[in-house]
Amino acid sequence: MSDVAEKLPNPAEQFSVSKPETSGFEEGLRGYMVYRDLGIAKATGGKVLAHIVKARQAEEENLGEHFHTLDFQMVYGLKGWAKFWYEGVGEVLIEPGTCIYQPPGIRHCELAHSADFEVLEICMPADFGTSNV
Repeated sequence: MSDVAEKLPNPAEQFSVSKPETSGFEEGLRGYMVYRDLGIAKATGGKVLAHIVKARQAEEENLGEHFHTLDFQMVYGLKGWAKFWYEGVGEVLIEPGTCIYQPPGIRHCELAHSADFEVLEICMPADFGTSNV
């Protein structure tokens, strides 16, 4: 066996399965949302975060301009809708099937969302900073 192969982690130790009946929604970054961790952060040693973000109820107000300090952030719409504002871009509507890459540091804010709003969010690294503007 080569030295490189000996240093690679055991794939079975990193393997992860997350099912709704075993991983529920919890409090998180924003109080008006709940988050379901998909187990990817643990499996990747903190390199990648994947979670489902779901609205608690509909909101129709500017929920605060902010930005994230990270290397990668992608949001994919699953249910409902949300309207965001992005600096230099303007308003963007997220609906089922919408995929958004948010470049590191882009200022943005949520303007409104439906009661059934739900997205898949993937970020790198798993532990990242958020700053209000």
